[in-house]
Amino acid sequence: MTGEYQHSLDAKGRLFIPARLRDELGAEFYVTLSMDHCLNAYSAEQWDIFSSKVNAMPYIKQRAMRPLFSNACKCELDTQGRILLPQKLRDQAGLTKNVTVLGSNNHAEFWDSDEWAKIRDVEASPENIAAVMQELDF
Repeated sequence: MTGEYQHSLDAKGRLFIPARLRDELGAEFYVTLSMDHCLNAYSAEQWDIFSSKVNAMPYIKQRAMRPLFSNACKCELDTQGRILLPQKLRDQAGLTKNVTVLGSNNHAEFWDSDEWAKIRDVEASPENIAAVMQELDF
């Protein structure tokens, strides 16, 4: 998934999902916590892959993944291409009004727009891009 899109949460906590990402996420997908201060959205196929990897872990390591599963929600697009984000998840990611929706390889991310702007400025710097390219042996 690729791209960066600016949207707003409505008064009911609904978020518009851009058409390009809707095509890749599907009509139903999973949203959960992230290592960053945002939410991650996975297509049903990617969620199954993720779940299978967790199932293959020893039980003690599976327990560490509980927050991702206990906070996950299955989201369905409405006729206008929006999902309802539960208040609990919005609070966890600090989503109040302006949301940046990102494509990030095999998943999408939902960021508070001000928070994302800070991170984008660092991550998109030429020095950081060069370091990432070097890490990937490009």
